[in-house]
Amino acid sequence: MRIHIIAVDDDPHIRELLRFVLSKEGYRVFEADNGEAASVVMENEQIHLAIVDVMMPGKDGLELCREIRTDYDIPVIMLTAKGAIEDKEKGFISGTDDYLVKPFDPKELLFRIKALLRRYRHVSSEAIKLGNVTIDRKSYEVTINGEPLILPLREFELLSQLAANPGRIYTREQLIQLIWGADFAGDSRTVDVHVKRLRDRFADRQEGFAITTIRGLGYKLEVKEG
Repeated sequence: MRIHIIAVDDDPHIRELLRFVLSKEGYRVFEADNGEAASVVMENEQIHLAIVDVMMPGKDGLELCREIRTDYDIPVIMLTAKGAIEDKEKGFISGTDDYLVKPFDPKELLFRIKALLRRYRHVSSEAIKLGNVTIDRKSYEVTINGEPLILPLREFELLSQLAANPGRIYTREQLIQLIWGADFAGDSRTVDVHVKRLRDRFADRQEGFAITTIRGLGYKLEVKEG
C-alpha cells in the first residue's frame, strides 16, 4: 500500500521541498497552504501521516493538530521555526507525535516519518502487541508470553492510552483528562504514582517497551526495536 502524506505549510518553498523529498521516497504527497485547506483534503483523501506547520493564517497548526487528533488516528509531525521548550509543550499538548524545528535535515525528517509509521502499525483496533506483551483493549486483559497479568482498571487504561500512540508525549494533565476525567479532584501526581506502579509490575518481565519520563512535559511509551 502506498503511504499518503499531507504537507501543510503556507510557505510554498517548504511544500516544494517536502514534495520533492517525500515523492522521491515513494510517498504520495498532498499539499495544503493552511489548516482549512488541509481539513478539506483529509475529508476527501485517505491520509496516513500529516506534516503540519504551526504558524499559518486562519486555522493554525495547533488547532489543526487538535482536530486531527479528535477525528483521525494518524501520526502528526509539527514542522516549525519555534524551538523553545514552551512552544514544544504547546505542540505536544495539541497532540503532535513529533516536533521538528526549521531549518531541518530532510534525512532526519524521513527517519522520523518511518519511525512513526512503524509505531502506528504496532496498534490494531482492539489489541496492541509490544514485544512479548499483548494488551487486549476489548477484554481488558494483559498477557506476557501468553501468561495473564492482572492490572487495576486505571493502570490498564493508562497503559493502553500510552501504548495506543507509542512515541507520543502526553502531559500529566492530558492523561488526567483522558483516564480520570475532567471531574477528577486529585492532582497530576496521581499519574506519577500509576506510572511507577506500571514500571514496577513490568520490571524484569518484558523487553517490548519502556515508559519514559520527558522532563518538564510528561510521559511517552517507547517500543524497543528488535
